[in-house]
Amino acid sequence: MATRIHKTPLSLLLLLAFSSHLQSQACHEQDREALLGFKRAITSDPSGLLRSWTRSSDCCSAWEGVACDTASGGRVVNVSRSGLVSGNDFILDTYMSGNLSPTLSNLTFLKILDLSNLKEMRGQIPHEFGKLSHLTYLFLDSNKLTGTIPVSFRYLTRLKKLYLSDNRLSGVVPSPVLSSFSSLSELGFSGNNLSGSIPSSIGKMVSLTKLDLHENNFSGTIPESIGKLKVLEYLDLSENQIFGNIPKSIGGLSELVLLYLNSNRLTGSVPSSVSGLSSLQFFRLSENKLTGTLPPSIGLLPKIQRLIFENNLFTGKLPATIGHLTTLTDIFFSNNRFSGKIPPSFGNLLNLQTLDLSRNRLSGPIPPQLSKLQNLQSLDLSSNPLRLVSIPNWFPKLKLFRLLLAKTGLKGNLPSWLSSSSISTLDLSSNGLKGKLPTWIANMTNLSFLNLSNNGFFSSVPEEFKNLSLLMDLDLHSNKLSGNLDTIFSKNVHEPLGHFNSIDLSNNMFTGSIDEDVGEKSVMASIVSLVLSHNPLGGSIPKSLGKLSGLKVLKLRGNGLSGTIPMELGNAKELEIIVLSDNNLSGEIPEKLLNLEGLREFDVSGNRLSGKIPPHKAIIPVSGFMGNPGLCGSPLPPCKHS
Repeated sequence: MATRIHKTPLSLLLLLAFSSHLQSQACHEQDREALLGFKRAITSDPSGLLRSWTRSSDCCSAWEGVACDTASGGRVVNVSRSGLVSGNDFILDTYMSGNLSPTLSNLTFLKILDLSNLKEMRGQIPHEFGKLSHLTYLFLDSNKLTGTIPVSFRYLTRLKKLYLSDNRLSGVVPSPVLSSFSSLSELGFSGNNLSGSIPSSIGKMVSLTKLDLHENNFSGTIPESIGKLKVLEYLDLSENQIFGNIPKSIGGLSELVLLYLNSNRLTGSVPSSVSGLSSLQFFRLSENKLTGTLPPSIGLLPKIQRLIFENNLFTGKLPATIGHLTTLTDIFFSNNRFSGKIPPSFGNLLNLQTLDLSRNRLSGPIPPQLSKLQNLQSLDLSSNPLRLVSIPNWFPKLKLFRLLLAKTGLKGNLPSWLSSSSISTLDLSSNGLKGKLPTWIANMTNLSFLNLSNNGFFSSVPEEFKNLSLLMDLDLHSNKLSGNLDTIFSKNVHEPLGHFNSIDLSNNMFTGSIDEDVGEKSVMASIVSLVLSHNPLGGSIPKSLGKLSGLKVLKLRGNGLSGTIPMELGNAKELEIIVLSDNNLSGEIPEKLLNLEGLREFDVSGNRLSGKIPPHKAIIPVSGFMGNPGLCGSPLPPCKHS
């Protein structure tokens, strides 16, 4: 994804520029007292950002982060004490605790104030800051400031850059403040708790090149006046509660490079006026409730690189005009209601690296023109009624790293050309594939993610499978696979890669008990999810599973397991989901297991467990313990005293 709008760290450069005008005369008494007042409000300064600020030294020549100007009679014009400072060969990252002292407002000639990235600055922004009428750069971002944006900021008419991002500011943005910012070029309010509508007065900020309001609680509609910001290059309104239509006036922003409106509540269709966004490179509308068809005018964006429109309600055919967008590198149109065929013109997108059209209503066949996409790395057409039957014979011409064709109507055997591919992620789940797992799968040495679940494969897992030394996620659930699990648990590892993250082998016909040493095998060291339910395994639960320090999900439902639940399982402290139901387990429930910190699902129903259920904090329904005649105690009926 395109990078977020971020503050250009000019303050240090500007400080150095001002240093050429440094006065040798003593610092102005009013400025010295103003700065010492700020220092008194600081409660912690671990790296000594203000160490040089002493009453006995001159603030113009001896105080770090302070610069004065001869033109204004030696008055302080720059105060830059950011917690993140970079030089030619170092980066200093520190913090400062305390409040913003109103005394800073007595620096009446101040042009630059940079107190960003101090992390622990708290309290409100003093309304007195409105008196800093010469201020051109104000950076207070990345702190823990609270309260509202002072209405007095309306008097800061010379401001060029204002960043208050990543604080805890709340309330509405005062409309008069925006009206007075006609000289402002960059505004960053992101990562706060600001609410209310975006004022229509935003249209008066005619010098604005960057506007970042993302990750707040703004509601209301996008004001039509936004179309007046003719030099705007970056607009990020994402992650808010904004509703209504995308205004047609947005098409007037011909300098716009980045437009992020994702994660809001926008409705209606994309206006055809978007064709006016002639400089646009990054266009993100995902996670909204947008409807209608995409306008053919979307094919008139000559510089576009990324179209990210997933998770909306778009309908109709994909515009063939998208094939004109030869600068495109990424298309994310997943989870909409697009129908019809994939346009053959998509074969003209020679720079395309990602094509994700999954979870739509597209029909086949896949146009052979896509074989021209030699830069394509990721192709996801999953969950479309393509009725493919077989993967087209031109697919080997592609140099894919990710191929996802789940639920697309594939039938028959796995195509053998996969054995010589460079594919790292392969998802062919929920199709009609069948036959044996081929031994040549071991030649797919780049595989890190393999999902062949919900098909008709039968056979054991071939011994050669051990050679998949980069494989980290394996999903073979709901097939007819048989044999024991040793081949999988003994897979080779290509350090530091190839340790399993997830395994799902449920709903097959695997037999043979789980290896007692499974938790000590190198390949299992990083596993998070292990699902083996509904296989006739037999045997007992290995104690060594308790050594899997990252394990969060363990599902062993209906595996014919017997013996007791090992107390050692409670050593796997990250466990959140434990399902051991429908087995032949006996004995008591270990107290340690039931009191795991993050436990949110626990099911041992349908076993032969006995004794009192240990007291526990987790909220576990009665159904998690049912079907064990010997169990008693909350949430089951109380135990009978002999």
